[in-house]
Amino acid sequence: MMAEHQSGPVAVIGAGQMGTGIAHAFALSGAEVRLVDSSDRQLQASRATLDGIVSGSVKLGKIDEPGGLALLERIHFGQDLDAASTGVSLVVESATENFDLKARLIQQASQAAGPQAIIATNTSALGITELGAVIERPERFIGMHFFNPVHKMKLVEIIRGLRTDDATVQATQAYARAILKESIVVNESPGFTTSRMSTLLGNEAMYMLMEGVGSAEDIDKALRLGLNHPMGPLELGDLTGWDTRLSVLKHLHQTLGEKYRPCPLILKLVKAGRLGRKVGEGVYRYQDGQRVAGSGLRAHP
Repeated sequence: MMAEHQSGPVAVIGAGQMGTGIAHAFALSGAEVRLVDSSDRQLQASRATLDGIVSGSVKLGKIDEPGGLALLERIHFGQDLDAASTGVSLVVESATENFDLKARLIQQASQAAGPQAIIATNTSALGITELGAVIERPERFIGMHFFNPVHKMKLVEIIRGLRTDDATVQATQAYARAILKESIVVNESPGFTTSRMSTLLGNEAMYMLMEGVGSAEDIDKALRLGLNHPMGPLELGDLTGWDTRLSVLKHLHQTLGEKYRPCPLILKLVKAGRLGRKVGEGVYRYQDGQRVAGSGLRAHP
């Protein structure tokens, strides 16, 4: 259960796969969650995803059926950002990796939430100081980088901006503990720690695929079995979404230099609409949520 000083509702902005997972994590801890998105269709998809996560947890014995139903009842879906943010103790913005969109949502949510709330952004690489500058109290602004799928991944990367104060960092660490996550604290830097390393690895894997060094399956297998990674970099890109990966790479290329230049094959995938699991096709094809055997993209110079 949430600690007493953190017992207020939590607003989660964006009902995509990350926002849905974040909402589940807080609801599981006992918090009331207000999940808001401008798209009713996305909210319905989020509701179905949450039903699936809870159903799976019940089948595995991780939670009983009454507990699962209570968890779902703690999540309230809506399209009114102001209403969702009013009176909350924490806002977690988890919209698409687009600075202007995130800044607009963060500013609006902050004004509705009031000065007592912590405003957090779930971003893979965007600047915490720059995003925090759009609100009246940037010392209450912080990064909370969750990992996909949230209900399985244990880490939250906490990123402090130039004006984030110690009390906000400590409270955010307490939130992470309350939802049974481990956390690390990172001083703001492009890509933080995980995105900086992961995108570089995924980009290099795409260059290898483009150059015909190996098949998608074998490149992924090499990382899983040779370096003990739980998932290969191409599989991970499909899970994350190549549009998201491209956005992060473009930002890192701009801020950190040439080694982060996006592989042309990623550009081709995004232009072709092959964004990954969420559309059923990326480097691999997917059917009923499962990867189709032998479907790995074959690309050559």
